[in-house]
Amino acid sequence: MIVTVILFLLIFGLVVISHEFGHFILAKKNGIRVVEFAVGMGPTLFRYKKGETVYSLKALPLGGACMFDGEDGMTAGGVPDEGSFLSANVWARISAVVAGPLFNLILAYVLAVILIAFTGTERPVIQSVVPDSAAEAAGIQAGDRITEINGEKIHFGKQISLISFLNRGETIKVEYVRDGETYRTELTPVYDSAAGRYYIGFMGYSEYYRCSALEVFRYGFYELEYYVGSTFKSLAMLFQGRVSKDDVAGPVGIAQMVGETYESQKEYGFRYVLFSMMSITILLSVNLGILNLLPIPALDGGRLVFLLFEVVRGKPVPPEKEGMVHLAGMAVLMLLMVFVLFNDISRLFS
Repeated sequence: MIVTVILFLLIFGLVVISHEFGHFILAKKNGIRVVEFAVGMGPTLFRYKKGETVYSLKALPLGGACMFDGEDGMTAGGVPDEGSFLSANVWARISAVVAGPLFNLILAYVLAVILIAFTGTERPVIQSVVPDSAAEAAGIQAGDRITEINGEKIHFGKQISLISFLNRGETIKVEYVRDGETYRTELTPVYDSAAGRYYIGFMGYSEYYRCSALEVFRYGFYELEYYVGSTFKSLAMLFQGRVSKDDVAGPVGIAQMVGETYESQKEYGFRYVLFSMMSITILLSVNLGILNLLPIPALDGGRLVFLLFEVVRGKPVPPEKEGMVHLAGMAVLMLLMVFVLFNDISRLFS
């Protein structure tokens, strides 16, 4: 239990700090004062002030904050002073807002490169084909390397797994390479009533591949691309109603996932635990980056909408009105966080 908590806090801290540091460094570069750099939410456990910024650690691992002077629209005498968020030009403010999610993606890419450098990767090579399956009928054979599905470039076996899992019986266009020649075919997954899902007919679709020194950078990008794509696909499923409340996890659910992963890997040694935790960190960092870019009030994406509107309009939305929108958005997000937290705890005792 203690190990799980420590690992969760380390992962959470790294993901949040990278996000807030992105905001922090771009704000500083553009002359915007940072009032507080906080990790966590709620009561303050530790605080340290250096220069104009308070660095604090909060009690609840539910996020973090990099608070700019004047970002809430409140200014003395109604006139933003030099160094406040509102006094900076619009592109400086845009860069400071976007930097948080961008740094999450940078962190994920760096970790992906390190992970692939040490562990290699798995290319999408078919190991065997299920007899009388859609794949066999389409002419696909063991040893074929899948290169494209429905126009999406395929670099890893797990991409095939995700596409298969999300398929609802739609015809799939497949491009593959056999003996150096490229072939194209189509197949329609077959429904398995016992499993309640459609299957393509591949039995094993990954082959271990050790990347060269330069290839790790390319495959690191492919890894980042995969996680970004899977995040958007998950969001699409959420809006389509294909995701239940039990498929959504908050801090408690994530901690539980960290604990289960640790328990399953600890017998293999520190190396396997470390690489597994890095994979979870990549997933969470990408998710945090993408979710924060959604055009929802109080999130970075919501602030970005107002800033882009200012670019088009030529003048900003009145700060007090924007502040009210973000305040309402924050209230809704707090309610959502409470719901997710309650759902996480309920699952622990179910």
